[in-house]
Amino acid sequence: MGHAGAAAAAVRYLRSAGTPAPVEALPRPELRCVGEDERAPVDQAEFRRVLGNFATGVTVVTAPAADGEAGPAGFACQSFSSLSLDPPLVAFMVGRTSTTWPRIARAGVFCVNVLGAHQDALCRAFAVSGADKFKGVAYDAAPVSGSPRLAGAPAWIDCTIHAVHTGGDHLIVVGRVEALGAGAACDEPLIFHRGRFGRLTD
Repeated sequence: MGHAGAAAAAVRYLRSAGTPAPVEALPRPELRCVGEDERAPVDQAEFRRVLGNFATGVTVVTAPAADGEAGPAGFACQSFSSLSLDPPLVAFMVGRTSTTWPRIARAGVFCVNVLGAHQDALCRAFAVSGADKFKGVAYDAAPVSGSPRLAGAPAWIDCTIHAVHTGGDHLIVVGRVEALGAGAACDEPLIFHRGRFGRLTD
């Protein structure tokens, strides 16, 4: 299945699952492939090294258990961004091979938990595949989606899935913001830079 087919399949699945917000497949822009003689391929290790210089915040994206599932879903995500003010939209990127993404897609909703500087261990726990990520983790239900809202997170954004697009080996998931909140202004965010966690300093 090609990239366009993967995005269309995700949209069809979300529609069939009865997601609470409409999910639309937007028209694809006209794209031209870069010829082999036009640009040298980028070494993946070099790509990671150079892009690692861009510091990001860290989040955990969660979703409630869909029908027939034992518990909620969640994964650590640094590829998160605000997208639009009107309507209020955010986006996160997830690998197409992720085992957590299909569970979020089935739920049709998600909550982005922005992690604080003291939550690096929590991030590592949610980065592990196949484990019970919520074991011993305190959380309550986000007000609209019911997705886990992690205790101690400086901010949270409660969303319904608005659209899904393809981006190489990742999917670009756009969420419509239904509710959000933040803690004290002095809460420091968790930072990821050059493969390591860090925090803001004066």
